[in-house]
Amino acid sequence: LYMYVGRGIYYGSYTYLETWNIGIILLFAVMATAFMGYVLPWGQMSFWGATVITNLLSAIPYIGTTLVEWIWGGFSVDKATLTRFFAFHFILPFIIAALVMIHLLFLHETGSNNPSGIPSDSDKIPFHPYYTIKDVLG
Repeated sequence: LYMYVGRGIYYGSYTYLETWNIGIILLFAVMATAFMGYVLPWGQMSFWGATVITNLLSAIPYIGTTLVEWIWGGFSVDKATLTRFFAFHFILPFIIAALVMIHLLFLHETGSNNPSGIPSDSDKIPFHPYYTIKDVLG
């Protein structure tokens, strides 16, 4: 994903705002899923990782401490936090799959940037069934 985002920055894909924003949201959702999976073993590293990373949200003005306590489910990282992280770790992959589909929809709508920078508008084919089959089968 980092290489994909780096490629997008290099080729100027950020000019397609809808596609770019969905991609960045997708990146953060994948990172959140990985973080919550890191917390699930509930060892010392997991506990302190959850404490430190969630405390970063307390830097948000006005709502930071309330947000941290809401995520924790109390005043410290506890069993409620673990239960919430497990639920989010289960639900987020489905949200990620939906975001990938939306990202592909926007990507096929706007087109992808290429190294030459030449738009390929002359050779257009319909999205369905050609690209649908290509996306499904790999």
